[in-house]
Amino acid sequence: MTLPRPVRIGLLRLTDSAPVIHAQASGLFAAEGLDVTLSVEPSWANLADKLSYGLLDAAVMLPPLVLAMALGLRPAAARLIIPMSLSQHGDAVTLSEELAGPILEGGRPTAAEAGRRLATLLRGRSHAGGPRVTLAVVHAWSTHALLFKSWLHAAGIDPQADVDWAIVPPADSVAAIEAGRIDGFCAGAPWGAVAAAAGVGRTVALSSDILPGHPEKCLAVREAWAEEQPEALHGVLRALLRAAADCADPANTPAIAATLAQPAFLNLDPGIIAASLPGGTRDGLGQDTDVCVFGAATRPTLDQARWFLDQMTRWRDLPVSAAEAETLAARIYRPDLYDAAAGVILP
Repeated sequence: MTLPRPVRIGLLRLTDSAPVIHAQASGLFAAEGLDVTLSVEPSWANLADKLSYGLLDAAVMLPPLVLAMALGLRPAAARLIIPMSLSQHGDAVTLSEELAGPILEGGRPTAAEAGRRLATLLRGRSHAGGPRVTLAVVHAWSTHALLFKSWLHAAGIDPQADVDWAIVPPADSVAAIEAGRIDGFCAGAPWGAVAAAAGVGRTVALSSDILPGHPEKCLAVREAWAEEQPEALHGVLRALLRAAADCADPANTPAIAATLAQPAFLNLDPGIIAASLPGGTRDGLGQDTDVCVFGAATRPTLDQARWFLDQMTRWRDLPVSAAEAETLAARIYRPDLYDAAAGVILP
C-alpha cells in the first residue's frame, strides 16, 4: 500500500530510537509499502508540539508525557494513543566529577548505596553553607523524572525540597554539566557514556538497577491519524516488531550502532552507542550507560499505564480521580491494535 503522503515519525537522538531508525534504514517500513519520513527533533517539547499540531503522525515518546498531554497538563493538549512499547531500561543518573568521585571511590556501589552516599554529600554541603545542587531531567513528564525522584527519596533526599531542578534535552545534557549549569542529569543512553568519555561526569546509578523491568519509550500515534489510516498504522507496527527483534539480537549490534551513528541520526561515535545496545561494550564505558532492552515487552498494557499514572500522582498531583485515570489508560493504551499487527508476525 502506498500512502498519498509520507508517514511522519519523530524521534530524539537516543539509543532507544533504534527500532524506528533501523526499520527505516533497513527497508522494513518500505517492505510494508510505507513511505516514512523521520524527523529528528531537539527536545521532547518539540515532539509533543508537532504531534499536537499534526506536523507528525507518530513519534518515539515518553509515556508520562503522552498521558500529561491527554490530561491537558501542558499547552496544546492532544489525543494520542500508544499501540506499542518500544524499550525498557536505558536511563542513567550521571553526576559531575565533584559529586561522582566520592560516590564511586572504591568501585561502583549499588544504586541504593550510591543514593545514600549522595545524601551524605548533600548534607555535608548544606551544613557547610554550600550551594544547592541542580539536577536535570529531560522533561518534567518523563520516566527519568519519576525514577530520579524515587531514587532520591529512597536515599532520604527530599526531591521537592533538597535539590533544584532543570529541564535539559538529552543531547544538551553533557554541555550543561560541562558548563556547570547543572550538577547531574538523568537521561537516556548514550548520553551518560558521552559525558564519561568527555571527562565531565560519571554515572552513579542505572535505571535498570533503580527499577528492574521498567518500561521506557513508547510509540505514540495521533488518534485521528490512526483512525484515518488503520492499514498504515498496522504496517508501521509490523515493521517495528521486526525491527525490535533485530535490535534485541547482540549479533546485530555493530551494524545497528553504525546506522545510529550516522550524522542524520545520533551523530556520535558508534562505539559509545554500541555500549548501550545488547551485548555492546566500549573501553569500559559500558558502566556509564544502561543497556536498552528491545523486543522483550513491546505489548502496551494497562499495568504500564497504571504504574505511570501512580508515579505521576505521587510526584505531581494529577487532576483526575482513580476511575478517570483508569478510563484514560484504557483509551490511550491500545493492546488491541498491537495484537492485530503482532498476530501476523509472532507465533
